[in-house]
Amino acid sequence: MLQNREARRLTKCTKMEAIKTDILIIGAGPVGLFAAFEANVIGLMCQIVDSLDRIGGQCIELYPDKPIYDIPAIPSCTARELVDRLMEQIRPFDVPIHLSQRVSKVEQRDDHRWTVITEQGMTFDIAAILIAAGNGSFVPQRLQVPEAAALEGNAVHYSVTRLAEFEGRDIVIAGGGNSALDWALALKNVAKTLTLVHRRAGFSADANSVAAMKCAVEAGEMRFVMGIIDSLDAHDNALHTLRIKQIDGTTDIAADKVIVLYGLVADLGPIATWDLDVRGGRIEVDTSNYESSRPGIFAVGDIANYPNKQKLILSGFHEASLALRKAFSYAYPDKKRTHIHSSYDAKLAERVQASADHS
Repeated sequence: MLQNREARRLTKCTKMEAIKTDILIIGAGPVGLFAAFEANVIGLMCQIVDSLDRIGGQCIELYPDKPIYDIPAIPSCTARELVDRLMEQIRPFDVPIHLSQRVSKVEQRDDHRWTVITEQGMTFDIAAILIAAGNGSFVPQRLQVPEAAALEGNAVHYSVTRLAEFEGRDIVIAGGGNSALDWALALKNVAKTLTLVHRRAGFSADANSVAAMKCAVEAGEMRFVMGIIDSLDAHDNALHTLRIKQIDGTTDIAADKVIVLYGLVADLGPIATWDLDVRGGRIEVDTSNYESSRPGIFAVGDIANYPNKQKLILSGFHEASLALRKAFSYAYPDKKRTHIHSSYDAKLAERVQASADHS
């Protein structure tokens, strides 16, 4: 996959000195990726940050294999294929993409440039900000039982980062989507015991994953219990059993690790504190250039709001194109930008060809 081939350009939780560039794009979904292409086409240097640990944004997190029919000139493609194609489109520009980086602080300096700091310690020195964060940062849906919060990071997990942490453990995985089933299939080979818990017999996962899970259950490699987690039995900061509420009663399951994969929910997060005009969780913008109420900060894609707003990927592409042309004036206030159609852009053609020759 292109995403794997481009891994050299992606960084995770990297700490470094302030990075100076023209535009910081917040969001590595389809609109953010296309914005990176457009920025380079008009002569702007850019970098991308995303709070998630992989590119693709909402498309990849919520519907990676769902067909999309309204991308111009592409009759049909999955969200995963669209992201791959967008990555291929920006490959000639070698755009740095910093993953697992949630922007927490935004300050405008006396020189009118911006200092942007992430929760993980990265700092950017930029001329303008383009927010392409979809519906905001995605955060995991928490386990809603009183005992869960105190056990987070120790016995209660919302992701898997190191397989070794779960080796030889009694594991319960809660959820019925692709992530839940995929991790159940991956961890059954390292766990002492593994139980998948889901509220119903149907799953919102790929048919192949469901079939593989059912085969593993039949083979005795894992267990499936239909119900919901009702309570956790823990003491001395250690989990011992879970109580599962079922239609006909309750079941106790021995477990010292529970992985909750109920999916992700959108959270505007720190963006809500940036003194922007935010209404209903979306940023109000001027449709002539998609600039927010703070000059130098732009919003495009689903997070942008204006009269007759259409939440379409193709709308986000258009919004990013206009926003970046206004952003150019902040990066180069004394330079006049000359419009060139891509068909006549010799430098662009040269870079694309060079990238194709090296792929």
